[in-house]
Amino acid sequence: MPRSPYEFTAGNIPDAPRSDAPGLLAALAADLRRLDYTLDGVARLLGPTASAALNRDQVIPAMLAAERAVLADRGAAALAAVVRLWLLAEPQERETLDDALPGLRADGLLALGLVQPVPGTSLLTAKADLRPYGWDKNEDGSGGAELWVASDLAAHQQAGVLRHDHVLGIGQASTTLVQTTVRRHTVRALDLGTGCGIQAFHLLHHCEHVTATDISERALAYARFNILLNADALSVDPERLEERVSLRLGSLLEPVAGEEFGLVVSNPPFVITPRSAGEDAADLFIYRDGGLPGDGIVSALVADLPGILAPGGTAQMLGNWEVPTGAEWQDRPRSWVRPGVDAWFIQREQVSPEQYAETWLQDASESRDRQHYRDAYAAYLADFESRNVEGIGFGMVWLRRPVPGGQASVQSALSRFEEITYPIEQPIGPHLGAAVERHDWLAAHSLEDAHLLVADDVTEERHQRPGAEHPGVILLRQGAGLRRTNLLSTELAGFVSACDGDLSAGQIAGALEALLGGAAGGGDGFDDGSFRRALLTDVANLVRDGFLVPAVE
Repeated sequence: MPRSPYEFTAGNIPDAPRSDAPGLLAALAADLRRLDYTLDGVARLLGPTASAALNRDQVIPAMLAAERAVLADRGAAALAAVVRLWLLAEPQERETLDDALPGLRADGLLALGLVQPVPGTSLLTAKADLRPYGWDKNEDGSGGAELWVASDLAAHQQAGVLRHDHVLGIGQASTTLVQTTVRRHTVRALDLGTGCGIQAFHLLHHCEHVTATDISERALAYARFNILLNADALSVDPERLEERVSLRLGSLLEPVAGEEFGLVVSNPPFVITPRSAGEDAADLFIYRDGGLPGDGIVSALVADLPGILAPGGTAQMLGNWEVPTGAEWQDRPRSWVRPGVDAWFIQREQVSPEQYAETWLQDASESRDRQHYRDAYAAYLADFESRNVEGIGFGMVWLRRPVPGGQASVQSALSRFEEITYPIEQPIGPHLGAAVERHDWLAAHSLEDAHLLVADDVTEERHQRPGAEHPGVILLRQGAGLRRTNLLSTELAGFVSACDGDLSAGQIAGALEALLGGAAGGGDGFDDGSFRRALLTDVANLVRDGFLVPAVE
């Protein structure tokens, strides 16, 4: 494939770690591996409560735990020094780092741009955050990884407002997208707005080639550093990076115009931000602000992403959407989806304009200057009021480009907009993928002829008044996946109880039809056809939501 004019290959740019020194990167990886600077290693050093506090960006318990660990075991001093340097942002003596990282030493850290001197002292302080990251192996022993991820220091690790070209590290949004993505083998995948590269790491484990784009040169420099630092774990040859990874510098879909991908993932800069006259690109927090008014970034991507998908290809992203006064939350997202495109939106949260302003002003430490905070807060409220917005939704988006031909009409029928605000199983990606497969199965098979089983995670609840002959409420509950609850009618409960795989859905429906029709005596207007159609419609919904599954023949 010809090299794109947007290709980013720089290994040394200002204010970002260097990735053009393979020897130093290899030495750093070897030192970190020897120290057991991993998720488990750090957790053992700090203990469960301090580790949990650190996950909430509270560093004091971790500082105290590191001190106790060293007092109890001098052999923990090296790992504690690295934890203090990068996770707690505590300056360390040069000699301490020489001892902790003997292959790279302090000079190597300085050369890579990971630390900087504290003026007037012999101390070195972190210039970037570098922390362990990884995921567990699959049940069959495949997959799994132990990595290290560099990014800019977070708000709790430094004083002042974040720089506007801040490169975000591992956060709640990025891990949410990781857990949401349906993992399947794909020849070409796209990580749109890669940041420091979190999504690209996961894509490299199940895709042959990954294109990662960003509008920020510093973000791409961090992503390149991280991929090369973890080259072995990601199955990347540092000398032939382009065989598996293409880094592109540019805005939104511009760097990949005319190309097609089997899978696109994106944690885009979706944060709704007040626009002001004469604002400059340098004024934007580009890791979260795409520069368009309102929810324009998300609406544009929902409309345009299917244009770069291969037939049958899917896109998954996170986003915010505005909810105007008096409207349903799904009204705006539904209007963004182009005809013939499959779409599944799940709203996970909806907040008021005030809550939204507080969240994102705190995110960039803009609350530290009282007057600035007041002015910025007022700007948020005025911006939302100008569009009559009463709420802002956050959630997950799944899109698919239908395959031309026989299955096109089947696939284009998938259109779901639902709100699920309670806790769900994580990772949810496998369950979303299974739900799509059930949708396609229903459209391609005769439900009448299907033999169904109750899914393993499903339980039934019956509630009735004391002394009542029959239950007043019958519920089916899922213990896994989206953990749905379904209210059953008496006839639907009877259908489910008969789903042991022996009889077809049509046979069970026929038996209930005969039973209930006979009980009615044929004299109260019982309509066999209407009963059967309504029952099988409800059964199809139970299959679609995973309460019932086709029996394996």
